[in-house]
Amino acid sequence: MSKFIYLYKGPATPMDQFTPEQSAAQTEAWGAWMSRVGPALVDAGNPFADGAAVVDDGSTAAPSSDVTGYSIVEAESLEAAKNFTQDHPFLAEGNGRFRLEIFELIDMQM
Repeated sequence: MSKFIYLYKGPATPMDQFTPEQSAAQTEAWGAWMSRVGPALVDAGNPFADGAAVVDDGSTAAPSSDVTGYSIVEAESLEAAKNFTQDHPFLAEGNGRFRLEIFELIDMQM
């Protein structure tokens, strides 16, 4: 089994800007997805807050990415990790503004 990271990309609305009804609907949708994935969900992850980029010349800058959060799953293959995105709440809009990028995490033996 390998671990795969899901990177959430898109203009996600911060949770503190949801109405109570929207918050309840999001909580329910995420809970349903997490239940479907079950023990393969190694780390449910978190949304990202403010960040910074450290540049190789020693300077800092604002991050240039629209990555808004992550999750980690365990799966037999990249295809199996992709299958866990079925009915994923982050992809529910269906207008192409949101995407989930999946990368296998390589075990670094040192």
